[in-house]
Amino acid sequence: MHLAPRRAPSLVFIFATLLLDVLGFGLLIPVMPRLVAVVGGLPPGGAEHDASILVTGLIVTYAVMQFVFAPVLGSLSDRFGRRPVLLLALLGSALDYFAASQAPAVTGQFGATTGLVFLFITRVINGISGATIPVCSAYIADITPPEKRAAGFGLIGAAFGLGFVFGPLLGGVLGDETVHIPLIGPGNVSYPYIAAGVLTLINFTYGFFILPESLPREHRRGFSWRKANPVGALHWLGGHTVVRMIAASLFIANIAQFGLHTVWVLSMQNRFAWTPKDSGLSLFVVGISAAIVQGGLARKIIPIIGERVCLLGGLALGVLAFAGYGLATEGWMIYVIIALASIGGLAGPAAQGMTSKAVPPDEQGLLQGALGSLNSIAYIVGPIVAGSVFHFFTAKEGPTPYPGAGAPFLVGAGLVALSVLPVLMVWGRMPTSVREKPVENGGSGDEEVK
Repeated sequence: MHLAPRRAPSLVFIFATLLLDVLGFGLLIPVMPRLVAVVGGLPPGGAEHDASILVTGLIVTYAVMQFVFAPVLGSLSDRFGRRPVLLLALLGSALDYFAASQAPAVTGQFGATTGLVFLFITRVINGISGATIPVCSAYIADITPPEKRAAGFGLIGAAFGLGFVFGPLLGGVLGDETVHIPLIGPGNVSYPYIAAGVLTLINFTYGFFILPESLPREHRRGFSWRKANPVGALHWLGGHTVVRMIAASLFIANIAQFGLHTVWVLSMQNRFAWTPKDSGLSLFVVGISAAIVQGGLARKIIPIIGERVCLLGGLALGVLAFAGYGLATEGWMIYVIIALASIGGLAGPAAQGMTSKAVPPDEQGLLQGALGSLNSIAYIVGPIVAGSVFHFFTAKEGPTPYPGAGAPFLVGAGLVALSVLPVLMVWGRMPTSVREKPVENGGSGDEEVK
């Protein structure tokens, strides 16, 4: 097996691409409701219900496109290489952000209906071109030795942590009309989209001149629509026992995680009377903690104690963290639990490291695409589960059932506990040492690693 040499510029580009994927999404969080109201011609005040429906529609549209096209982009990268797929996707995302910034102008010229249709089209395109995480993951697998692969995947968690810290912060400032931006003037609801487009275009330019190809031609395979579609990709995933069970574990745990994202602010406000500032500070700590653990400590801890222990131990800590979030009686307790939860984040890169070693080099993109599709499904299911539980346990009429607004986190604890079962079912077939070799080209991924 021939690996592309580890190159600092390559890892910098991949980290920047992942960061910009998350940053671009985070930039839009504070202004999306306002943008929808402007584009849809909704009157100020009293239209939150209609705006929330449209925002949910935009989020679901994006997630569905990610589900469909994550395996497509991953498979294309197995056929044509990682570099051209990443560069084309970045260019598409940059142009799409610029287009989305013009949605209010489209409404002014052609009316609200046309403006909303235009905005939804941009989210469709952004969901397609933004499905680059599987390709970035495959690139990391290409250039990283198997024994260091799990630590390399920690870059993904670090990028997500930093992106969700600084994205909403920058988006809130750029989109606030009461904020005066030096050299620009008052903020505008379109500015976060323009900023996301500029940052993505800069990364495209950097990658065009710096990024080397990571997948040798001898490790490429023909493109197959049968495997590239999400159903085919998931069916292919089912043929690899160890990979299938680890993927199932990640899927269940991610349902809990995405549910947490949905009800975090609502729950803390309900129980501890947190202000937006309090919630923002807590999310800042979450993001920084994730970046420190997955971007730094993962490189030290995983090679020492091994991927298998990090996966199981991380999930166990996740159960305790979710239970703690649900049972906390004082706001300050949340910060103690965040520290515990951040260490549990080692489970993600450990799981990805093991799955990447179980398939040959020419199927890394397909693997990451299949995992990306599962992640998109969890992104849809998680908010529905958590939101429904929160609504039931915080009913305004009659006594609030125990444990009230903490209930979604306790359900999350149950889900993460359930995610341990698939891991235990293949415990003896997973790597027991970080020195194990990956399955050679043509292997099934079902062989026991001794």
